[in-house]
Amino acid sequence: MTRKVLSFFAVLMTVFLAIASVLPQPAQAAESEASTQFNQEKIEQGLESPGILRVGMEANYAPFNWTQTSDANGGFEISNADGQFANGYDLQIAKRLADKLGLKLEIVKLDWDGLPPALESGKIDAIIAGMSPTPERLRQIDFSDPYYNSDIVVVTRKDSPYANAKSLKDFEGARLTGQLNTFHYNLIDQVPGVKKETAMDSFPTMISSVLSDKIDGYISERPGALAALAANDDLTMVSFEEGQGFDLGDQSSSISVGLRKSSPLTSEINAALATISEDERNQIMEDMVDLNQRNQEAGFWGEVAGIWKTYSSQFIKGAANTMFIALVSTLVGFFIGLLVAIYRTIKVPKHNRLGQTLYKIVDFIIMAYIEIFRGTPMMVQAMLIFYGSKLFFNIDMSSMFAALLIVSVNTGAYLAEVIRGGIIGVDDGQSEAAKAIGMNHFQTMTYVVLPQAIRSILPALGNEFVINIKDTSVLNVIAVTELFFVTRSAAGTTYLTFQTFFITSIIYFVLTFTTTRILRLVEHKMSGSDSYTVYQSSTSEVEIHD
Repeated sequence: MTRKVLSFFAVLMTVFLAIASVLPQPAQAAESEASTQFNQEKIEQGLESPGILRVGMEANYAPFNWTQTSDANGGFEISNADGQFANGYDLQIAKRLADKLGLKLEIVKLDWDGLPPALESGKIDAIIAGMSPTPERLRQIDFSDPYYNSDIVVVTRKDSPYANAKSLKDFEGARLTGQLNTFHYNLIDQVPGVKKETAMDSFPTMISSVLSDKIDGYISERPGALAALAANDDLTMVSFEEGQGFDLGDQSSSISVGLRKSSPLTSEINAALATISEDERNQIMEDMVDLNQRNQEAGFWGEVAGIWKTYSSQFIKGAANTMFIALVSTLVGFFIGLLVAIYRTIKVPKHNRLGQTLYKIVDFIIMAYIEIFRGTPMMVQAMLIFYGSKLFFNIDMSSMFAALLIVSVNTGAYLAEVIRGGIIGVDDGQSEAAKAIGMNHFQTMTYVVLPQAIRSILPALGNEFVINIKDTSVLNVIAVTELFFVTRSAAGTTYLTFQTFFITSIIYFVLTFTTTRILRLVEHKMSGSDSYTVYQSSTSEVEIHD
């Protein structure tokens, strides 16, 4: 009996010790709890603004990210585009990361090429935009652990001879392309006998090229291809079995968060990503792809009407911003050009050597300004001024202020020579007569020369205004919400590129046509009366008609 009792207690003790060994000890429990906490000090060090995670994305690459007009289906307001909301897989991941890090989320909408410079210059804290960590990008920025993995496919037309391809060899002779500044484009070289077309700036552009038979297909990740197929029933997707498709080599088809070099946020972002399960990530992607399903039977005009119904408020805001930028910049540019032209007409006496020297120095600076801004594209100027001012001088301009500055100084450089030509066109006798009655240079220019010069160059001023209406489209690279920027957002969301740009072309035509007619009316009013009366020294009057 005693042995049985001892045996029972021995077994009981063994069970107790086994249970105790798997339970966390107080120190172990504390250590485990500490490991799940985020380092708030490191997080704040990686942010430009305390407590705010500023995330950059295109918001026109469904299903990863797109733009919508409300917060429906989990949409989130875009900070630099009034009335626009972001949604998509990237947005949902960004919301979860911000929540886990205890930060307020801010979404900044930027052009694809503008994302890396915006990150480096501190305008954003992270890129969550379906971006893969390629070797080229890794030299420029750091990346987190992947938050999505995909395979590479080819999108083509259903009636294409390549629609049933099984391997890369089956695409011999095909015209293929990929998005600019992505590793997809370089993968095309692996296709034997391929006709490698020029890289394109966006997926909507490539889709339009495929549908119009300009190319046979383009390279894409599977989710982006699924979204394209959901919006266009004429497209299909070619995927490959292992060993038959693209060899990625040191490239990766995974999607990661882009961060500044040596950013303290990297480890914290990785810790936050680790708390989002693979099943949850896959479910988010499925939900986002489902949201991109569209009515394939609407027809062209039905699709145009649907786009206008959904995005009309954004088109109108974009058109208003376009006109505001063009009008203000043309007026400011006119005054810049006027001052430059007046200065260059000043004649300094040769015996005044100091005045001559100072005049030549300022004139050299003015000529450099004119040649630089006339000799470089406005898009390049926008990138350098908007991002360079923050990167090198820590001047954080808003996109609208930068747009007004860029277009104004660009317009001033062109109009300086136009106005100078108008001044030169005024007969020298006018200036000599003014000086003969005691007018100084300023009075002569103000009351005699400039009124005649401005009248003669008015058609050129009007032409510059119309050009500025159209040239504001290049400002989409710095995320100015003008008409073209809104158009790209709508096209990237719906993948109905032709229908979207058809609406935009009508709006641009209405703006330029109306502006041209108003300017012609102004020119007619400034031309004066068709008849006038000449008073002679005698009491007689002579009436003259044009």
